Amino acid sequence: MADDVDEVDDGSRELHELLHERLLEGLPPAALLTDPQVTASYATDMASFCAAGTPAAVVLPRTVEQVQHVLRTAHALRVPVVPQGARTGLSGAANASDGCIVLSLVKMDRILEIDTVDRIAVVEPGVVNAVLSRAVAERGLHYPPDPSSWEQCTIGGNIGTAAGGLCCVKYGVTAEYVLGLDVVLADGRLLQTGRRTAKGVAGYDLTRLFVGSEGSLGVVVRAVLALRPAPPRQLALAAEFPSAAAACAAVCAVMEAGLTPSLLELMDRTTVRAVNALGKMGLPETTEALLLAAFDTPHAPEDLAAVGALCTAAGASAVVPAEDAAESELLLQARRMALPALEALRPATMIDDVCVPRTRLAEMLDGTAAIARTHDLLIGVCAHAGDGNTHPIVCFDPADEDETRRARASFEEIMALGLELGGTITGEHGVGVLKKEWLARELGPVGLEMQRAVKHAFDPEGLLNPGKLF
Repeated sequence: MADDVDEVDDGSRELHELLHERLLEGLPPAALLTDPQVTASYATDMASFCAAGTPAAVVLPRTVEQVQHVLRTAHALRVPVVPQGARTGLSGAANASDGCIVLSLVKMDRILEIDTVDRIAVVEPGVVNAVLSRAVAERGLHYPPDPSSWEQCTIGGNIGTAAGGLCCVKYGVTAEYVLGLDVVLADGRLLQTGRRTAKGVAGYDLTRLFVGSEGSLGVVVRAVLALRPAPPRQLALAAEFPSAAAACAAVCAVMEAGLTPSLLELMDRTTVRAVNALGKMGLPETTEALLLAAFDTPHAPEDLAAVGALCTAAGASAVVPAEDAAESELLLQARRMALPALEALRPATMIDDVCVPRTRLAEMLDGTAAIARTHDLLIGVCAHAGDGNTHPIVCFDPADEDETRRARASFEEIMALGLELGGTITGEHGVGVLKKEWLARELGPVGLEMQRAVKHAFDPEGLLNPGKLF
């Protein structure tokens, strides 16, 4: 038996050596990392409970041609490739598989063009979301998608997971801003999809197909992104509620009234207390649910007054408008702090991403609270309430075997609840490893068959991000 293991190890070693040799034929030495201690640091993203393998190499390309060389080499040697961005993902989509090439695109970080007439930006995948946002703001433009990790996450990763953010209720998600892509396919060919124009319906929409594909169909190396005119600075208010149901009733009333807030976010009592503990924000800890609303229009004060009246009618115990844009920004910082604040409560967190119809939002929050009580766990909920997109965050200690078991069970029950309420298992974080079994339940057998057929058309050898999605 030992001889068999040695033969396998020798075979893997020889393949790795050949792989490294072939990669260096088209890469500068600094772009190839092979030290096991270094490559191990690229093995996972930020998700809990997701298996990861040991990469054979990590490549950090700087050009499209280098990416093509990596894919051609991998295709010739039948080596899997796992594309990565900043690894801020929460589903294990960027986790390495055994013997793979981790293709980290963070060095491809140039903003190639900002066009103020056509209102587009052309960027490489490693551009950080916040860097792009600030660059276009200097030109009087706005890139709306703003994930909570916007200071770290990359545009390529945002495209891979179809990321959302706090302002989706008005501006939509990443998919609505990707006009065109340059994509390196599994065999190294370069595919260009989409357009630079404001309109275009020629052929199948392959651009949208790649958005949210989690690196399983091709490697995005360039993106044409739509921009908007810069809006006025947001004005916000905070409304305290005695129950999640009352807060969710206010959300429904706001949407039914035809108002279009730039932000409509909710934090439950657990989250509010966690944010206060971490950031000393002074949020009201007696509230059961805190609703934040903001408008970025010239008539924001009037819109906020209308929202305040609807909140009061829904049972808010207090409605507090921010006095100015700076105070509004503090409220938004409090919401962005929700995840790190909950992470500080226990050694580990498991972050759910269930989106339900707005009309079922209260049932989702109340059901999550019941699951937390059943399993005797700390579960904080923050939500993009205007979208019905909830983020129940299960806090637990992985060193405690029983608590870990209960955390896993609660996570599963939360996803099941979302589907029962007519929702989806992920609104913006993606499937990755974490939710692949649940994707099959949501899609059904016919839907899953068609998804696999698409995957096979682009990657018949199954080399791109294997083991993810399905």
